[in-house]
Amino acid sequence: MLRCSFRRLLTYPVAGQTRKMSGASLAGSQGSLSGKVAIVTASTEGIGLATARALGQRGAHVVVSSRRQNNVDRAVELLQREKIQVTGTTCNVGKSEDRERLVNMTVEQCGGVDILVSNAAVNPFFGNIMDSTEAVWDKILDVNVKSAFLITKLVVPHMEKRGGGSVVFVSSVAGYQPIQALGPYSVSKTALLGLTRALAPELAQCNIRVNCVAPGIIKTSFSQALWQNEDILGEFKKQLSIKRLGEPEEIGGVVAFLCSKDASYITGETITATGGMSCRL
Repeated sequence: MLRCSFRRLLTYPVAGQTRKMSGASLAGSQGSLSGKVAIVTASTEGIGLATARALGQRGAHVVVSSRRQNNVDRAVELLQREKIQVTGTTCNVGKSEDRERLVNMTVEQCGGVDILVSNAAVNPFFGNIMDSTEAVWDKILDVNVKSAFLITKLVVPHMEKRGGGSVVFVSSVAGYQPIQALGPYSVSKTALLGLTRALAPELAQCNIRVNCVAPGIIKTSFSQALWQNEDILGEFKKQLSIKRLGEPEEIGGVVAFLCSKDASYITGETITATGGMSCRL
């Protein structure tokens, strides 16, 4: 990577700056990522699907994936109905053979890779951190952190062939402020903040930008254990300036911005989208 020579700044066409997206393409965003190919992991529901939609609405060919074929089929059908260029495949990012197959299939069928959004995450544990086991830590760090780096390593050579690219990691507000009962998960999300900072200067030499998004409490099935509990939700709302849960589309729009020309001078940064919840390490 250090052998890469400096190239001109990444010149993605300008993306629309719409905060919330609907099923149809929005004015100002059409074609802004035309010709780009985007891999989004864990992208058949929630933030991942909203991100794939936001990138697709801007003209990118999106490659969606999930561990289950029926989820992939449903997401592909949904996005195709919205006139989005989409390819889908199963992928468990925790398995090296699946990561390699995902990237190889994307290159073979779509011609290359310009954008990687690493969204896949697991949380098999809920409770006091001192009760967590080695197996829990292995699972969380393997999927949430190590696989994010390893799939980045796979796509970098293909991005170099295209003249550059953009990598976005999906972290969490928990990476800044650990959430009670989600200790190991919170630590894994903090690690993504560090991974972003570590990769950015090295990959900048290859004209690849690396950034991160840290969502707050977003209304998805992944976070329903938090927002379905009225007591827990009430405590979170006390910390918010915007007194509601976030929607997946509000994170998808932030990711799409980071992949666009509008963010061409941004790398090594984490954008927090938390409704005003205080975030600091």
